[in-house]
Amino acid sequence: MFANRAEEWAAVQRGLAEVVACRRSPEFDVEDVQLPRRNVLVFSGVGGIGKSTLSRRIAERLAGPETGPEHWPPVEDGLGRVLPVRVDLSRQTGASFESVMLAVRLGLAELGKPLTAFDLALCRYWEHRHPGEPIEEHLRGNTFLRRYDGGRNFRNQLESSAGELAQLVGIPGAVLAGRTLQTAVRILRERRRNARALAGCRRLPDLLEAEPDEETLAFSAHLLAWDLAQLPEEESVTPVVLLDTFEDVGDRTHRDFERLIQRMVWLMPNALFVITGRNRLQWDDPGLEGQLDWAGPECWPQLIPGASADPRQYRVGYLSASDGEDYLRRRLVADGRPLMDETTRRVLVSRSGGLPLYLDLAAMRFLDLHERTGHAPSVDEFDHEFPALVTRIFRDLPSEERDVLRAASLFDSFSVELATAAAGLDRDSAVLRLTDRPFVDVTPGSRWPYHLHELVRTAVRSTDTVSDDRWSPDDWRRAAQRAFDALGEEFTRHGGEPSRTALLGCLRQGLRLARDYDLDLGWLAEAAYAYVRDFVWEPIEIESDGAVDSPAVALADTLTVIARRQRQHRSITATRLRTILESGALPSDLRELPMYFLAECERDLGNLPVSLEGMRSVAANGGRLAPDASRGILHLTRRLGHFPDAITAAEGLGADGKKERTVGEILWTQGSIGHACSAFAQARDLAWERGQHGEAALCQAYLAFAASFADRARAVEQIDRADHMLRGAQARFAELQVRNARLLADSGYADDLLDQATEVATLAADNGLSSCAAYAKFALCFHAAITGSQNLLATGRAWLGESLRGAEFAYLLELTYFMTGEQPPPELPRARWIDGLDETRSRWAWLVQDRRRELRDFRGE
Repeated sequence: MFANRAEEWAAVQRGLAEVVACRRSPEFDVEDVQLPRRNVLVFSGVGGIGKSTLSRRIAERLAGPETGPEHWPPVEDGLGRVLPVRVDLSRQTGASFESVMLAVRLGLAELGKPLTAFDLALCRYWEHRHPGEPIEEHLRGNTFLRRYDGGRNFRNQLESSAGELAQLVGIPGAVLAGRTLQTAVRILRERRRNARALAGCRRLPDLLEAEPDEETLAFSAHLLAWDLAQLPEEESVTPVVLLDTFEDVGDRTHRDFERLIQRMVWLMPNALFVITGRNRLQWDDPGLEGQLDWAGPECWPQLIPGASADPRQYRVGYLSASDGEDYLRRRLVADGRPLMDETTRRVLVSRSGGLPLYLDLAAMRFLDLHERTGHAPSVDEFDHEFPALVTRIFRDLPSEERDVLRAASLFDSFSVELATAAAGLDRDSAVLRLTDRPFVDVTPGSRWPYHLHELVRTAVRSTDTVSDDRWSPDDWRRAAQRAFDALGEEFTRHGGEPSRTALLGCLRQGLRLARDYDLDLGWLAEAAYAYVRDFVWEPIEIESDGAVDSPAVALADTLTVIARRQRQHRSITATRLRTILESGALPSDLRELPMYFLAECERDLGNLPVSLEGMRSVAANGGRLAPDASRGILHLTRRLGHFPDAITAAEGLGADGKKERTVGEILWTQGSIGHACSAFAQARDLAWERGQHGEAALCQAYLAFAASFADRARAVEQIDRADHMLRGAQARFAELQVRNARLLADSGYADDLLDQATEVATLAADNGLSSCAAYAKFALCFHAAITGSQNLLATGRAWLGESLRGAEFAYLLELTYFMTGEQPPPELPRARWIDGLDETRSRWAWLVQDRRRELRDFRGE
């Protein structure tokens, strides 16, 4: 079964076009062996991905428009004649470099013309290496070469080439062999003459006189390229040599065979070589100089990672979902219908991750169960992890690399340093070899750029129970501890202040390792506090079955729940945090984490007495979150309208207590908008300098909110900046504050804000954010006061009254009366204002009057 692979075929078309354009260029010189080469197209991929099938289909399609996949467009007419030669290099075929060169020459026999320079070198080589054995008999008896047509034409062409040289030097062609051929070459040198077919081939005499071994035969590829370059344009041809199963050419230490093949490729710049194998081609690595004739990016500029011009290196992609579905549908058929039902096919395609080998194993297992039971099994009736996957992957790896693969499977993503440490090695070589394997994907530029295909990773960790060198449970735990320690070193490398991306990566991977292998928390405690310190709630999302039965599970659940509270109702978060605390699984130095955030949730839910008790408990313990708890107590005081007490407490907060932001939160309620904005701006800048970008974004959201009571143009600028700083963050409170800022900025300008305010208040209530809901209702009252709509103001006040719980938020309702110069109802709890009742009432009335003046100027009244 063959998948679409249209992108791979398009790459072949582009690569072929480039080689043809180069060959036809007036500057092209086939004898220039110094220029970089751009004639290699590589498709690498994991075993079972369909590389050999791809190679065969490419050869078929290049052979003519009537062959190969019909959905592939034919070769462009303007590219001239193309001659494919496919060579299977797998160990089973017994390929050698001699057989590869013979296969290429046999393929070119279809030209019907002698390739005189190469044929003479081949004759000399043959007489030396196979004395007395006619080449046609060797071709008939060699299973590797029997598959190639053109043997008879090839023999005739060899005789023609020998005859031309014999006629020139006056030696009978029948005896032109061995030392006689060397004599003929010396005669050519003495006469300083060349046969017409050999004109300009200045390296031919040297190659004919050199020791006729495989090294010389590889250099003779230059003669083959030279012969092809001599053909007139109307008879010219571009060979496409497809070298399949390239991983069997040798290993990463012994490259003798690979070196000879590389020499052939280098010396034939007018041919396109399409290489398919499991591993990325390493010819761009300058470290291989000495093992290969030409190594480094200056030799092979289009083989480097990230190259964009074809021909270049490609990973053969995993099958798409539709391709996988099509494969399973056609793989097992009974009475013209798919044997496997749609649900089973869909589940298996999802599990496969696009790996054809998995789908094939699943199909065979399905068929086996069907034959045993007589009915089509459901997907739940057979295992979805196949030991054969591990066997197939491990088959090609030396022992050290297998250990590295097991160690790497512990990571979601990894670097060379992490994998080396986890494997317990003191050098990187085995890891570097593994990263070139096709089942290791790479994300260039990432901190930990490598990751295993998820199916391979699962198979290695779950089904490696039968290999001779399999790991015991203790082996796995020791490797997990090494991996955990290596992540800890990554975290502490920058004094405990890694980048946000590194922090999240260390936390996610470290928590999973500690949970799965019951490791001590160690550096995770410091990392957990670093995570909450910035108030940017990227999800941790460590899977849990609900049972809190270890410190690692308790900490993972705590951080996951804290982050999720930005996307779910606060009551759900509070319930889970209570469960974590009741479990007693967290060590004493980490209990304040769920205690503090539980108190925050109770505050957002309007349970002020419970919240206050929790905040006081955290503050009294004097732990890392004590300053935040002190600020939390202050916020509760502010909600009750005790502003003189709140501002006094705020002045005593340090940087850890977010003093400037807290001051700003108090001052805007007093109508001191300018001072509040200055405090928020200062808080934002200080947070940014400390690298706390989440806190900086929250301060900007508050700044946008406060600014929206005054100058609308300035407010719009602050709102836009807040949107930019919050992009990609998980901070629902800050997002809602920005939406409330828009309501305030539009107050008086919009015809009706009721619908928009209702939408914001509803979203806030759905997330358990009572303060944001109250602010949205307050914004509607501000709009009604500006427009003078008594009915809307009454509606807004009644709606805002629903947010009051005793004295909580009563100050907001009191402010709506200050805006209009009215007296609040006597039953409303009164706030205590910093500068007194009259000054505060005057400021809020002025804000309404100032917006009205702004509106008159805007309308030209």
